[in-house]
Amino acid sequence: MSLYESVPQFIKMLRNVGRWLDKGVAFAQQKSFDPVVLLSSRLAPDQYPLMRQLQSTCDRAKFTVARLTGKQPPRNPDTEQTVDELRARIQGTIAYLETFRPEDFAGAESRMVELPHYDGKRMAGSAYLRELQLPDFYFHLTTAYAILRHNGVDLGKDDYLGELDLS
Repeated sequence: MSLYESVPQFIKMLRNVGRWLDKGVAFAQQKSFDPVVLLSSRLAPDQYPLMRQLQSTCDRAKFTVARLTGKQPPRNPDTEQTVDELRARIQGTIAYLETFRPEDFAGAESRMVELPHYDGKRMAGSAYLRELQLPDFYFHLTTAYAILRHNGVDLGKDDYLGELDLS
């Protein structure tokens, strides 16, 4: 399997997040509170709030793909304050991911990827994706999902998984 296969999966899950946010906004409207309250909600005092979880989810996707292909990812200033601004961040990440093609990943499995947060350490691309970035992406994604559920948003497993390629 090519490491490119991570791209459509990142895109799918980020699109799912858009639907989760739709449900979160509808829930807030039904309960007569500002949806921005959800963006500052967290599961534990020492964890990121929903906004930062979703910013991190976007970052994991774009940084992973960029580093695997030897490209520079776009930077976001993390200044989003509203659901609409967060949606724009997610859409921008999806648009960036959609620029990649399978041929961009030639040699990515063995390409050594620098790890900025690990004192100059490096990993081969396949290990970087499998051991670090996919788990980190899903950690932030699942935590965001759990924050919404914890706050009463009606999400289920089908919302998490999204559309399946069934035959």
